[in-house]
Amino acid sequence: MKLRRMNLDPGQVTKGQSPMPLTSPLASNGDSKDSWDESKGLYESVGPTKKPQTGPVRRARKVEGGIFFPKPENAITIAVSSRVLFRTEKEQKVFEEKGVEEYLKYQVQHENEPLAPGPAFPFVKALEAVNTHLRQLYPDSEELFDIVLVTYNHAHVGVRLINTINHHNLFIERFCMTGGSSPIGYLKAWHTNLYLSADAEKVQEALSEGIAAATMFMAEKQMEVSETQLRVAFDGDAVLFSDESERIFKAHGLDKFFEHERENENTLLDHGPLKGFLEVLGKLQKKFYAKGHRLDCPIRTYLVTARSAASSGIRALKTLRAWGLEMDEALFLAGAPKGPMLEKIRPHIYFDDQMLHIEGAAERGTIAAHVPYGIAQMYSKRKSTNSTK
Repeated sequence: MKLRRMNLDPGQVTKGQSPMPLTSPLASNGDSKDSWDESKGLYESVGPTKKPQTGPVRRARKVEGGIFFPKPENAITIAVSSRVLFRTEKEQKVFEEKGVEEYLKYQVQHENEPLAPGPAFPFVKALEAVNTHLRQLYPDSEELFDIVLVTYNHAHVGVRLINTINHHNLFIERFCMTGGSSPIGYLKAWHTNLYLSADAEKVQEALSEGIAAATMFMAEKQMEVSETQLRVAFDGDAVLFSDESERIFKAHGLDKFFEHERENENTLLDHGPLKGFLEVLGKLQKKFYAKGHRLDCPIRTYLVTARSAASSGIRALKTLRAWGLEMDEALFLAGAPKGPMLEKIRPHIYFDDQMLHIEGAAERGTIAAHVPYGIAQMYSKRKSTNSTK
């Protein structure tokens, strides 16, 4: 079963391959570094070949004094790359075969043709549904999800992206088109709470700067997900928690891991890269609870971990409780495959640090996002290196 990086990323990830490139990736049209600086401009004579396609009319929420946009420091900012929000395989092929100039001309010629939804699309739609509920309950609050579209693309491509966003009736007003430069500095300026991209190297760069980030993949099939409730599933170790326990397991085996967890049952685990994102989800959930919506809250969170409940689960639960974080559901699978459980949950996104579980989730149609953090990445690299000898 193949997992596809968005936009036909040069090496499609299959089982047994490293989730992280061992060499610099090839140039890409949207989210990976390329020679945009070689492009001096687009041919002004090139124009769109089709008339704009009509779609639903989008209305920004208006308040006294103008259109309502939350300040970045007050919002929950989700930065999404164009390659995971939309599908751009045709454009990628033009870029790889004909270069930057032809790619830019192609985008202008087709700027009135909306791009199809990518793997992050249902997640973004669910975020907007949560915002609708929040605005009804808290009309003046700026604690809302704020979507920022982040892309390496040249500004000329922005017209097609805007047309696509309007066609799909998405509420995305903030763009960051870097023309080949790294977007990481801008992510920090936006106070980004989560960054989703198809570029594993940029995801690693974001993580190294303390920004929660993950690399998204699309499976061959995709399950239907809820349109009224945002569902987010997390692995535990090296995602919500640090990789401390994972290191014990990798170095000394399962028995030593169980022993270590029993001895440290009352010692809190350190935080992992996505703890902050779970915190902001929990903060919004409490706003719904305060208005009597605990049972029908439009946000639901899940812990899906390979840990055993009796042997190693108590430390994880005590850590979450000490952090003041609630999980709506916790599944301790004791090493069983995660794919079947995720198929029942139907999350909009599932975060895991190991490609084995990403692949298992994708086989069942779950949109999964890889968090390249912790000791498991070192083992993935070794396995890939050994397999090439």
